[in-house]
Amino acid sequence: MSLLLSYKARFIAKPCALGLKVQANGPQKAQPNAILEKVFTAITKHPDEKRLDGLSKQLDWDVRSIQRWFRQRRNQEKPSTLTKFCESMWRFTFYLYIFTYGVRFLKKTPWLWNTRQCWNGYPYQPLMPDLHYYYIVELSFYWSLMFSQFIDIKRKDFGIMFTHHIVTVTLITFSYVTNLTRVGTLTLCLHDAADVVLEAAKMANYCKCQKLSDLLFLTFAIVFIVSRLGIYPLWILNTTLFELYEALGNFPALWVFNVLLVILQILHCFWSYLIVKAAYKAISKGKVAKDDRSDIESSSDEEETVPRSKTPHSTVTTNGTSGANGTNGYLTGSTSSEEH
Repeated sequence: MSLLLSYKARFIAKPCALGLKVQANGPQKAQPNAILEKVFTAITKHPDEKRLDGLSKQLDWDVRSIQRWFRQRRNQEKPSTLTKFCESMWRFTFYLYIFTYGVRFLKKTPWLWNTRQCWNGYPYQPLMPDLHYYYIVELSFYWSLMFSQFIDIKRKDFGIMFTHHIVTVTLITFSYVTNLTRVGTLTLCLHDAADVVLEAAKMANYCKCQKLSDLLFLTFAIVFIVSRLGIYPLWILNTTLFELYEALGNFPALWVFNVLLVILQILHCFWSYLIVKAAYKAISKGKVAKDDRSDIESSSDEEETVPRSKTPHSTVTTNGTSGANGTNGYLTGSTSSEEH
């Protein structure tokens, strides 16, 4: 999976991004300073007020300039727009492929049209090769997402995303082991539908196609809410909570499976709240709001960002850093609300 991602990013996604004039440069680098760098790497990336005052006296910089340096230094480690576009293109390709595969597979099955067929003959239901392939590909993808979270830059919703990936991997594995795969395929296909639109919206945003990005984001919001708050509980939870019990009675795996599905529904409600909030801002302001999971820290400061000496006429700071003019590097990523 990682080799495929690397190949696609280098030979397909990157040329596409450059052809669409996606910015290849990352956030502006912070001005070199050995003292601040030592604090950043060895002590803290978010100095408190007491430490800021101490550094201000040591370097003869004002506190605001030191705060700006730390903000730029943190942003320096974040991925560029080009990198994020390649990641979104990879995910878009995967979601589009697996969703299309799921629809083509499910339309030939009886349980797509009648969920009671999910339990007909259980647990002695044959494992079809197409179903096995579907499961293995989905499971591999979610394992890769879970591990990549520890390698990538941590986002604001790291905890809830990690919880989602744990629940998803557990659900896929548990349903495979207990042969609850029929309803599992319905759940997988339903979840992939909204993710296709989300990644398309993010790519449009990275290409600075704001109107297209806004349209796709609002489409994503509708698809997400309808599928996760409407179809999922009325279609999936209904059959696992009621039809399964009516068909087979009570057994331990039923409760474990349903607890995991309900946890997933709770996460759906949380994300739906964030999406509605972002959609409201988009409608009221005429533009999709900045994503709460933006990789880049933003600031309302618009002044010059080179550290200013506390002494008005000083042009040279300590530790060999100069007071020459520079750029701020405050990038405000406005990606659409992130996928579950």
